[in-house]
Amino acid sequence: MSKSNDELMMETMYWWGIPTLFRCPHQTDPSKCNIALAGVPHSTGNGTTERDQHLGPRAVRHVSSGLRRVHLDFNFNPWEKKVIHDLGDVPLPEANNNEKCIEDITDYYANIANLKKPVVSIGGDHSITGGILQGLGTNNLDFTKGQKISFLHIDAHIDTYNQLDHFLGAKKSAAHWGSYLVKDGIIDASSSMQIGIRGNPRSLDWLKPSYDLGYNVVTMQEFQKRGIEDVINETLSTLGDNPIYITFDLDSLDAAVAPAVSNLEPSFTGFTIDEAKLLIQSVKNKNVIGGDVVCLMPTKDSPNNITAMVAASIMFEIISVIAF
Repeated sequence: MSKSNDELMMETMYWWGIPTLFRCPHQTDPSKCNIALAGVPHSTGNGTTERDQHLGPRAVRHVSSGLRRVHLDFNFNPWEKKVIHDLGDVPLPEANNNEKCIEDITDYYANIANLKKPVVSIGGDHSITGGILQGLGTNNLDFTKGQKISFLHIDAHIDTYNQLDHFLGAKKSAAHWGSYLVKDGIIDASSSMQIGIRGNPRSLDWLKPSYDLGYNVVTMQEFQKRGIEDVINETLSTLGDNPIYITFDLDSLDAAVAPAVSNLEPSFTGFTIDEAKLLIQSVKNKNVIGGDVVCLMPTKDSPNNITAMVAASIMFEIISVIAF
């Protein structure tokens, strides 16, 4: 039975009712949905003073019902096409212990992987991607039918700094996940893309760690010279038919679009929201098994919660390419 106009209006009012991700039912059992949503309130993997990313899931729940919309570009309603539930947040009882938190995140997502459910997450700092993919890659990558996972990694930073033993104390940190996932055989770097890398680096060999691992890197300057159509063509050819995981760092967006993020790179223009959407939408017919949005800093957001809303809109795009 179709919903009334009053019901449609009320379910997209962020200030009404109990906040869940996109007003989806809260159901902790992943077996009861087609697509799972989860929050990962973790911020001790960043290794800097920018530690408020653990507030990201709550901030996005606050505003995301306003993004419970139909998808005009795809001409469909993801909420009607698939059963989508908010599982809640990953329990992290030792929140200040990064290594233990990564273990807890891994265990949580291993349960989702055992049920072979695609999952879209909101963080949290970027170290969560390591824990998530360790979980989804459990049992010899059974979730992906024995295949390694390919990354569509959209970010201002490579996060493969394996020349560092730790990042200010955190070992499986926001600076390391892109490296150890390759070394541990979970990610296939040769069929993965890192797009949007920018900023004045600390050293001139700033991209070497990713190149050494085999990643395909497109810096922001290269993206601007080549154009989005050419980069998308390379992306689709590189990802192929592999299981794909999208990880989206909000700092890849221009600072004017997403000001409340950790590790801002204001010296170089970042992605517009239209460019970011097109990059994600390009994989709509691919085998996308999940994704995450990371590095939201709610305590630095504007009063209208613009960065939280942008985070929700990126989540909506990832959900939609899975549901399509």
